[in-house]
Amino acid sequence: MQVTNEFLQNLRQDYKSATLDESDVDNNPINQFKSWFEHAISAKIYEPNVMTLATADKSGKPDARIVLLKGVDEDGFRFYTNYLSQKGKELKRNPQACLVFFWPELERQVRIEGTVEKLDKETSEQYFHSRPKDSQIGAIASPQSQVIPNRAFLEEKVADLTLKNEGKTIVKPAHWGGYIVKPTRIEFWQGRSNRLHDRINYQWIKNEWVKSRLAP
Repeated sequence: MQVTNEFLQNLRQDYKSATLDESDVDNNPINQFKSWFEHAISAKIYEPNVMTLATADKSGKPDARIVLLKGVDEDGFRFYTNYLSQKGKELKRNPQACLVFFWPELERQVRIEGTVEKLDKETSEQYFHSRPKDSQIGAIASPQSQVIPNRAFLEEKVADLTLKNEGKTIVKPAHWGGYIVKPTRIEFWQGRSNRLHDRINYQWIKNEWVKSRLAP
């Protein structure tokens, strides 16, 4: 099969599994997100906590990658990473981000916009020590986003750190920890037939969530 422009133009899927109305959703978008997330878990979607994290540098140049949701509550959406990575540098200069969840099996998408803050040291340490030891060592061994000579460079660092930390509690490095995205807008998208999708939008205005419908 050849991937041509014509092939891509004719590649489409009609969405018919569900509908979404203003009366169907919770007045609090965090509660609505948790409801959809629980549905995604019940549907046995592979890694439902996978999300696209979009950032931008100080000039506005966008960047995006996949990360994992590791917490959600009324304060926002949490994830963990290397503070010295590309995304960490961008968030330091421009602490705003967008998250996107896509659950194709349910024909659903959630988009979240908000400001970003680092989690406190204690919260980051608690999560760090809940991870498998190999993952803790990996977080220390990898100079994330930096150029490295080859794969062996990483493997040798991991082997060295594994030996040095045998039988010890691994100390969380200062350059690794969590962020929280504090939402100012959350949109729930339900695929519908003929591209007339349902979109319910929540905007944080004057200390309350205002709900509205958007055109597809």
